[in-house]
Amino acid sequence: MLKEGDKAPAFTLADETGTKISLSDFKGKKVVVYFYPKDDTPGCTKEACSFRDNYDAILAKGAVVIGISPDDEASHGKFKSKFDLPFYLLADPERKAIDGFGAWGEKSMYGKKYEGVMRSTFVIGEDGTIIKAWPQVKPEDHAIEVMAVL
Repeated sequence: MLKEGDKAPAFTLADETGTKISLSDFKGKKVVVYFYPKDDTPGCTKEACSFRDNYDAILAKGAVVIGISPDDEASHGKFKSKFDLPFYLLADPERKAIDGFGAWGEKSMYGKKYEGVMRSTFVIGEDGTIIKAWPQVKPEDHAIEVMAVL
């Protein structure tokens, strides 16, 4: 997984409308990129709603938020609409960004091991360098932790 001081890998992924969004679109801004396993699941919903509830404060600090999961555009559209999420949700079914940031790995649930998205967050500085990385995230109030470093 990438860490502080690493250069963030470039990516271009589709949002819920099919519009292509690139990391380079935000050059000169801080970007919060968070990886999450699945739309409309309990932990992922808590995390997304935490970012939603703090989004204006994050924008006021000059940053944007991008959530990335392997879900497709239609799933993201439903998730955004259901919870009134104001930020970008990008579809990465081929795991280009997920793998690029090292956010895929072995997980464990109920004693079973499997491969999946590691819930993780990266704050990328104006120059494209990662200024903070959270390799493991607790979904509740994670946006507060993020704001503390913006």
